Amino acid sequence: MYNEVIKLWGEELSWIKDEKLREATTKTWQTALEKSVLSPDDLNTIPFTLLVPVNVSFMAHKRSVVHIARDAGNQITKFYKNDLPVNMDILISGAILADVGKLLEYELDANGKSVQGKYGKLLRHPFSGVSLAEANGVPAEVCHIIAAHAGEGDMIKRTTEAYIVHHADFMTFLPFKDGLKL
Repeated sequence: MYNEVIKLWGEELSWIKDEKLREATTKTWQTALEKSVLSPDDLNTIPFTLLVPVNVSFMAHKRSVVHIARDAGNQITKFYKNDLPVNMDILISGAILADVGKLLEYELDANGKSVQGKYGKLLRHPFSGVSLAEANGVPAEVCHIIAAHAGEGDMIKRTTEAYIVHHADFMTFLPFKDGLKL
């Protein structure tokens, strides 16, 4: 399963310079895939959200969030320098792992359609994602991003990296949910 994770995330994982963090991020995805009913191929076909009808796949959305977060982090560093520091390794790992818990939240129904399973109804993906990450040695700074990226994070103070991932995620979701239809 490790090689499957590399196929899914090879380019983006290579952006994490800290070898230990890159390995923990990879192993978290490996654990999630091993526990999930979803295959790596499923992730390229199932929708990224169950909240509204979309044709965008889980992996297309995930990759876009990671790329947008990285670009935003680079621009913040360029313009704000030390006044608003961004730890790029923490940012990228957090963006890659933000939705890893969905692999436990989602199931496939009899028709092969993705639905929220019993586990997902009890524990949304920010919670299961943190659990998976902690079990694989991911540091608290990244677990914070996983926990705070969705609506649950509105109840706490976010780090700069968590704000970036949160906004990258929601700017690519809310237009599908609430966007103006012309």
